[in-house]
Amino acid sequence: MKLSQFKFNLPKDLLAEYPSKQRDEARLMVVNRKTKKIEHKHFKDIINYFDPGDAMVVNNTQVFPARMYGNKEKTGARIEVFLLRELNRESRLWDVLVDPARKIRIGNKLYFGDNENSLVAEVIDNTTSRGRTLRFLFDGPYEEFKTLLTNLGQTPLPKYIKRKPEPSDAERYQTVFAKIEGAVAAPTAGLHFSRELMRKLQIKGINFAELTLHVGLGTFRPIEVEDLTKHKMDSEEMEIPQSAVDIVNHAKDVRKKICVVGTTAMRAVETSVSTTQRLKPFKGWTNKFVFPPYNFNIADSMITNFHTPESSLLIMVCAFGGYDLIMKAYKEAIKDKYKFFSYGDAMLIL
Repeated sequence: MKLSQFKFNLPKDLLAEYPSKQRDEARLMVVNRKTKKIEHKHFKDIINYFDPGDAMVVNNTQVFPARMYGNKEKTGARIEVFLLRELNRESRLWDVLVDPARKIRIGNKLYFGDNENSLVAEVIDNTTSRGRTLRFLFDGPYEEFKTLLTNLGQTPLPKYIKRKPEPSDAERYQTVFAKIEGAVAAPTAGLHFSRELMRKLQIKGINFAELTLHVGLGTFRPIEVEDLTKHKMDSEEMEIPQSAVDIVNHAKDVRKKICVVGTTAMRAVETSVSTTQRLKPFKGWTNKFVFPPYNFNIADSMITNFHTPESSLLIMVCAFGGYDLIMKAYKEAIKDKYKFFSYGDAMLIL
């Protein structure tokens, strides 16, 4: 399939600037692959589609405040720094994106915060056109450094959200099962689960398998090639523990449903599958890009948000739900004014 087949007109007003008032009150479109039926529900209604013994696979990565604003030495120019990943803990080295990139050279110093709460960083490498490696000049204990970094950072809301982050975003742009820090973007399908809904699902007998995939910007990087086989995803760090493997493989053995929550969790499970279509433990990096046609090994249902045109996320969803059915569902979502992207509404594909 070609990239241009995933193009559609998305009205700007359907990009969600704010989350729904209650997590599980977001709208839910239910798409049935067998019957081709499309239903309109609320997210809390997912409980009616699952039975005792079914498994849900969730991504427990935690978003850190990755967006920082600093000033360049001498000129005082305001620079946005987006922390991508820690390269070396001892040396305080970080992989970052800078904006505007053209103003930053190797050797430049950047100043963050005020006297009470401040950090200085030096640019030591140009890794890509926008990417840089920074060394933070801080001699104290690592815990102190990390606290400073957290205090100086902002919730990294996606760029399409034009407003400034509000205090509530620190909580709402985080899933209720977030545990392991390392993502620069939320695994957004998981944002719809409230603590109450999780409890109700557990009481009903649904088992939650937790894995970790630290969402990087690669998930959202535009695809710039028409031939999808030529697209390379950025690598993202992930771990599938034995506990998750046991839950998923047991559900498979007793023929229960396995629902994967979100495209990031789906990429993780598809990264580590045995020749007999069973999940395996994994710790490392993945750059897996799923596009049609693709045979999924683990999931028989999926929860996802509504994604933007020509994105790797939409392409994966079409691979899972079937191109014609998903594109039809998206037309209906636009007509019915479903909200799209990170703070948007949800889709359950059965």
